[in-house]
Amino acid sequence: MRSGAKVGIVAGAFVVVASGVGYGGYNLYNGLTGSGGGDGASTKAASGEKRSGPPGAEEIEETAKEFLAAWAAGKGTEAAQLTNNQAEAEPQLTGFTERAHVSEAVIKAGRATGPTVPFTVEATVTYEGKSKPWSYASKLTVVRGLTTGRALVDWQPSVVHPELTAGTSLVTAEASAPPIKAFDDNGVELSEEKFPSLGPVLDALRKEYGDKAGGTPGIELAITSANADVPDRSLLTLTEGKPGSLRTTLDAGVQAAAEKAVKDYAKASVVAVQPSTGEIKAVANTPADGFNTAFQGAQAPGSTMKIVTAAMMLDKGLVNGPNSPVECPSTVTWEREFHNLKDFSIPGATFQQAFARSCNTTFIKPVKPLGAAAGTALGETAAKYFGIGLNWKAGVVTVDGKVPESTGSETAASYIGQGQIQMNALNVASIAATVKNGGFKQPVIVPQSLDDRELATARPLPSSMAASLRQMMRAATVGSGTATAAMASVSGDKGAKTGSAEVDGQGDSNSWFTGYAGDLAAAAVVQAGGHGGDSAGSTVARVLNAR
Repeated sequence: MRSGAKVGIVAGAFVVVASGVGYGGYNLYNGLTGSGGGDGASTKAASGEKRSGPPGAEEIEETAKEFLAAWAAGKGTEAAQLTNNQAEAEPQLTGFTERAHVSEAVIKAGRATGPTVPFTVEATVTYEGKSKPWSYASKLTVVRGLTTGRALVDWQPSVVHPELTAGTSLVTAEASAPPIKAFDDNGVELSEEKFPSLGPVLDALRKEYGDKAGGTPGIELAITSANADVPDRSLLTLTEGKPGSLRTTLDAGVQAAAEKAVKDYAKASVVAVQPSTGEIKAVANTPADGFNTAFQGAQAPGSTMKIVTAAMMLDKGLVNGPNSPVECPSTVTWEREFHNLKDFSIPGATFQQAFARSCNTTFIKPVKPLGAAAGTALGETAAKYFGIGLNWKAGVVTVDGKVPESTGSETAASYIGQGQIQMNALNVASIAATVKNGGFKQPVIVPQSLDDRELATARPLPSSMAASLRQMMRAATVGSGTATAAMASVSGDKGAKTGSAEVDGQGDSNSWFTGYAGDLAAAAVVQAGGHGGDSAGSTVARVLNAR
């Protein structure tokens, strides 16, 4: 599927313009024919000398020059040979003309920083007689080939375009779905320009509901994925389609607060859910235009999982209620030693005090009498009362939590939200919402009535359990509770739980926090944010205060 445009040096369709890296004004295509005269990668390879060590400045310049020249000339196969992974590079580089239908391009290289060379692409995309300009910036890195010793471009799909990843391609064609105009539950239009975090969400909604919303598709250049669950990401519109109209459950005011709250951190996610309905009111991530970690992430939730552990302990009769006496020693052993933060202990503790102070040992030691059933009890409770892992149909793709069967020390770790437990901000917000409501309402971002999809269901929390969990979450926000400082600005009937999750190879723990106030619950995670009451706690508080 070629564009029909001439591609090549003679036709002038592709030109490389290099600046700032000492290329000068000589012909950038000389290196491709071996007449460049420089001491670059191709010259050294021809001499039979196998070099070692990091590429030098001259090699970096020559390799980048030859690669960009071949790519810009439409010679994708030759450009791929200048990378360290020809098999994966060639389809992306040839697809630049054959699938993306780029008919002209000017590539301008910038000044190298070490082995990395930035560049800009100014292109024209032509499809069925329609043409549009398209420009963007990317970069490449030059490395030493392991087997040949040649200086080669370290292949990454992002070389061709910064948003390309493994399994994705640039394609120009009729859009896979009509465009949409999305609105919040009050009729306020939601756009990526106004709410950057909604970019991936709006793409997902378009994929799922574009053909149901009354629109017609146009011609677009988009990033497409081999994974059918991943929506196309439109980069350029050649012919406008007719947008359909789609009402969501989001709240523009809460969404604005969520966007501002996560901006303070390099990597953070927050989700807000209405407990009485399960309606998602906000979702925000940083970076805003990347993977939707808030809905599709999967990482250990730390002590926010103690909400579910507490429910299991109440359900199994391991404790009788918030005032039950429990042990909170500084350490406990279950195949290995587990500690409380700074090895604190609470002599004569009640279950409520241990929850409010987030005593790890309290949530491990009483579970031992369950024996072999300890490895499955937490997962059973998570599914039975909180809907975790039950294939939610929110309206877009979500990861719905994982509490796998465990053995040995992994079981102990799971009860404090470590080990193999996997959650995201949506899951943890739903857990808090379930406690506030007294029962699970599957989160949704578009009304169920839109397509009559079947929602996941769970048993209502027993009334005594719900009351106990609310009482303990409320206690965590007052006095010496770990959520007190973060929730100080939040008024009304409120409850919360902090969490921090250790990650291998990461100096600081991930900060987790979930809470509710009135008919709004929220959860946040800040990567390497430290204690849950700090970064994630302030993020949740700002979202709860938006209502």
